[in-house]
Amino acid sequence: MPETQAARDPDILATIVASKREEIAGLRGLRAHLEREVRSATRVRDCRAALVRDHVAVIAEVKRRSPGAGDIQPSLVPAEWARTYRRAGASAMSVLTDAPFFGGSLTDLRAVRGAVELPLLRKDFTLDPIQLLEARAAGADAILLIVRILDDASLRGLREEAEALGMTALVEVHDAGELDRALSSGAVVVGINNRDLRTFGTDLAVTESLLDRLPRDGVVVSESGIRTGDDVARLGRAGVHAVLVGEAILRAEDPGDRVRELAGHPRSIRE
Repeated sequence: MPETQAARDPDILATIVASKREEIAGLRGLRAHLEREVRSATRVRDCRAALVRDHVAVIAEVKRRSPGAGDIQPSLVPAEWARTYRRAGASAMSVLTDAPFFGGSLTDLRAVRGAVELPLLRKDFTLDPIQLLEARAAGADAILLIVRILDDASLRGLREEAEALGMTALVEVHDAGELDRALSSGAVVVGINNRDLRTFGTDLAVTESLLDRLPRDGVVVSESGIRTGDDVARLGRAGVHAVLVGEAILRAEDPGDRVRELAGHPRSIRE
């Protein structure tokens, strides 16, 4: 098996963030253009509402590769996969738009937007408000904010600006300290990443261990390491609202069947 980029670079997250800052620097002169595009963008779909059901909602992901897994579906056609996900019962979709490390682009997000009406999450490494304008102009309904790569002021500011644009902010954490920071920032939709971004190992117990620290009216998305219907059922019994699944679907012999296996599991109400 080819060596993954994560194996070559144990601090891959820092490498990605450095690359992203260079990308952002090249966007500075586009603000006025992006603001015009936002004004004519497609209407925002309510991602938060799409995740609050009596069953565990599935956010199905479109991505070609990752630093941890290497190539997954390098030749995928985003619109075709999106239509498959919708028919199989996905409640929302996540589109990787980072190019150097995940092989994605905003073109992928636009293609998915044109193919389905489900809410779309732009999954990227958001560090600057101009990326929010990019996301909304391309048709995103939600954006990802990773607590580990943001200071407190940036975390709150980006969440507030995303919400001012009508988008949902999925605020991602991995441990109790990050969760406390997310909640202090005003986060309402919290993603619990079961993957340690330093080691790339996954454990569903990460989600279970943090649930009691969340307010009862918060929306909880479990991310990474979710492979089977039994995994979703387990998380549903714990009270998770939604799961975000990529590799397990993308590597399946029949992606539609895998989404159907993951969708529709009952969700318990946390007491």
